[in-house]
Amino acid sequence: MKTYKVNQITKNLNITGKGDSSLWDKANVLTDFKSPWDSKAIDRIQFKALWDNECFFFCFRVEDTNVYIDKTDNTKASINNSDRVELFFRQDKNLNPYYCFEIDPLPRVMDFIAHPNKNFNFNWNWPKAEIDVKSSFDDYGFTVEGVISIKSLKAFNLIKDNVIETGIYRAKYYLQKDGSYEPTWITWIDPKTETPNFHIASSFGLLKLEE
Repeated sequence: MKTYKVNQITKNLNITGKGDSSLWDKANVLTDFKSPWDSKAIDRIQFKALWDNECFFFCFRVEDTNVYIDKTDNTKASINNSDRVELFFRQDKNLNPYYCFEIDPLPRVMDFIAHPNKNFNFNWNWPKAEIDVKSSFDDYGFTVEGVISIKSLKAFNLIKDNVIETGIYRAKYYLQKDGSYEPTWITWIDPKTETPNFHIASSFGLLKLEE
């Protein structure tokens, strides 16, 4: 399995939604994203992560000058129809359960618990006090920056031997000739499926918490 090394920091990182803290210079930069099911060129995506004894920090930097956001309302349905970045955490390869964060550029968060065969519970939410997400736009794209408590990751049995089994994804929506929008699905790990599917064991990699 592919592994991304999450470097440790000794002081708290203050997230602003801009990913502008000098502490991010200590993070490894992941740019290895692809769409195995679409021939369109993919604009650059950067993912970074850091951690300390209390928090796991993540930052997506997405180059995109034509961001699509469904602003019908603030429901999960609207988030699901928008450009977004995604993190899935699982306990093990059985995916029973796994936990999903799908975050659009505003940033609105669609968080839910899932079980095999795309059995989703959208009424479930990650404890609100244990996560914070902020974002920003500029002329070249958008940034989504977040923090999740180590306590909550451990409570859901998601850290084992300093490893978090994780899927890292993006959905990019394109305008169609009929006026609708359809997504291109982008992933860190190619799950080797004929059609797009992130909700499968083969789409996960490893985040290794370095000490």
